Amino acid sequence: MADPEVTAIIPVFNDRRSLEIAIPQSVDVLSRITGDFELIIAEDGSSDGSADLVRQQGQRDPRIHLLHSDDRLGRGRALNRAISESRGKIVCYYDVDLATDMRHLPELLSAIREGADIATGSRLMPGSDIVRTGGREIASRSYNFLVRLFLGSRIYDHQCGFKAFNKGQIVRILPAIHSNHWFWDTELLVRAQRKGCIVMEFPVRWRAGKGTTVKISDIFEMGSSILRLWWQIHVSKN
Repeated sequence: MADPEVTAIIPVFNDRRSLEIAIPQSVDVLSRITGDFELIIAEDGSSDGSADLVRQQGQRDPRIHLLHSDDRLGRGRALNRAISESRGKIVCYYDVDLATDMRHLPELLSAIREGADIATGSRLMPGSDIVRTGGREIASRSYNFLVRLFLGSRIYDHQCGFKAFNKGQIVRILPAIHSNHWFWDTELLVRAQRKGCIVMEFPVRWRAGKGTTVKISDIFEMGSSILRLWWQIHVSKN
């Protein structure tokens, strides 16, 4: 079987209810973009029947694949694994709650087709249309400002869960990434820019998922993660 043009990845952990919406919507949108795709559900040690749902969907549509882990890998390692095992020339991923409007998926994939190594949606660029609490907005803008300040990034929004990659380029970056969880997105973008990768960022329509909050512990973790990556890049050189 020939490799597909596009692989779409949805990382999940106990997200069965969201998957019931995300899988059919993904297939519908991807089918209108290309007839040549696979959809990988990177299911990370769920206990809510997410894996069973994906298996059922895969029996009806062979383009849908389950990538299951018995043990919790963390979002970063789950994405590393899924990207490494993907077969598409273009690989994208997005959050299972579809917080970023799927109408942007054609633009995301077109950016890679037109020569970008990485394409990413942005909630913080002029023209972005977002709805979330004031606390999350302040935390996000502060975090991204610090990433640009300390790590030299040119990206507005590092953590938007809506990205695409030229697989041939991105697999060379993955071995250098240390983060196993949420900081994976930021570390990937920072290291890719330092390697000279072409990154295309564009504004998106985005709505916060239910139950997402910012805790004090999250803020401390954000700062420590930025400083840790600065140390790895500038001091330990890894």
